[in-house]
Amino acid sequence: MSWFLVIAAGLLEVVWASSLKTASTPLQWMGVVLLIAFSFIMLIKAYKQIPVAIAYAVFVGIGTIGTYIVGVVMGDPYSLTQAVALFGVLLGTVGLKVFTKTDEKETKGERA
Repeated sequence: MSWFLVIAAGLLEVVWASSLKTASTPLQWMGVVLLIAFSFIMLIKAYKQIPVAIAYAVFVGIGTIGTYIVGVVMGDPYSLTQAVALFGVLLGTVGLKVFTKTDEKETKGERA
């Protein structure tokens, strides 16, 4: 459930971050603010089970990759070197998700 919240919060970040470019009316800005609030509320709830640094890094990775893709679809310039760098962000984000244990005992730090 916690990873679902992080992923959903990241997807909402893509929506609100992409909306910053097009919002122009008070109603649209209110929608952006609500999306920001909902995404952070979900992220905060996920912090109960997932280490803060990992959850936030995955959240930001989803937001970065998704917002970049939406920007390109909306006509922003792109290059092969940007795509390679974005692939590195993707690998790091997936790696953090795959190699993070969410058991309550393990999120408080490992003992040697």
